[in-house]
Amino acid sequence: MDRNPSAQLRLLGRFRLECGTRSIDLCRNGQRLLAFLSLRESVPRTVLAGTLWPEVTEEHARGSLRTALWKLPRGELPLVRCCGDVLMVAPALRVDVHALTRTALGVVAGRFPSYRPLPLALLTGEDLLPGWDEDWVLLERERLRQLRLHALDSLAETLVEQGRTALAMEAAWAGIRAEPLRESAHRVVVSAHLAEGNVDEALCHYALFRTLSNEELGVEPSPRFARLLAERLPPRVAAGHHGRAPGAAARRSPDRPAPPVGGTHALA
Repeated sequence: MDRNPSAQLRLLGRFRLECGTRSIDLCRNGQRLLAFLSLRESVPRTVLAGTLWPEVTEEHARGSLRTALWKLPRGELPLVRCCGDVLMVAPALRVDVHALTRTALGVVAGRFPSYRPLPLALLTGEDLLPGWDEDWVLLERERLRQLRLHALDSLAETLVEQGRTALAMEAAWAGIRAEPLRESAHRVVVSAHLAEGNVDEALCHYALFRTLSNEELGVEPSPRFARLLAERLPPRVAAGHHGRAPGAAARRSPDRPAPPVGGTHALA
């Protein structure tokens, strides 16, 4: 390896291990080992071996773990550290999942000042290790998906409060693309339209979501969603918005496509 290299592990999308400008190839067990350690940060050997090789005896599993560790690259930058019976990734190894998690938790906690650009990692939303179907991957994938969706909701709501309505819609639509039936994201789109004074757009989008919710789930939008319109529209318009919803949906602008239907977990 290069002197003083930096290593980056990418688990969002295809597995990639990069050192400086070079891509490093690992065998399948090496990838699984590094991915699991990166997601859990520190793991006892017995737990690690039993999770990655659950179908064999403990002795065989620990032997497979030793082989996978031995096959990891060696050089100036170690990838794994050993502290007694506990293994962990080296602190110098940067992992994209950790960066996404920090960004998402910061947004959810309200740490998103008005001068910052949109966090692209939240908007693009690559899936965690697509094609990997082991239980530990599926659990982490769903955890990250939920965290990202909550962060997008929080980000969109914050941007509406800051008056950055166009950016708020970008964040809200990223959430809708990931989860078409997510009411909280649709509420932000309506809030952004109302903040801009675009009442017709707000009614059109409410009608669009109402139709989608009825067709896919057989339920009406929540009372909270209905109150959003009732509280922010003139009384005459608010009183009639249920009646005009189907017509409003039919007049949706052709350049504003309906949210995708046919699978609520399709990541953007």
